[in-house]
Amino acid sequence: MFDIKEDQNGVVVKVRVQPRASKNSLAGEMEGALKVRLTAPPVDGAANEACCKFFGELFGVAKSKVEIIAGHTGRNKLVHIQGVTEKQARFILK
Repeated sequence: MFDIKEDQNGVVVKVRVQPRASKNSLAGEMEGALKVRLTAPPVDGAANEACCKFFGELFGVAKSKVEIIAGHTGRNKLVHIQGVTEKQARFILK
């Protein structure tokens, strides 16, 4: 099971991003992280932007409520999503 930690404002999800995929989608779990496929290339922050947009749409929150707090230049990231509980996150991501 991948890592989801709740804090006072939302949840932090450990994510492994695969850029330049054929479509944006969840792709299961990899090494304790949620694997996410994104169509955006890993250039000029495009994949990070796409990651925030993807999670915003998935959780039904504004893109501004989703923030990458670690891993800006790598595939492994910590994504903070405001306004979501751990229980809600696990339900949406199952």
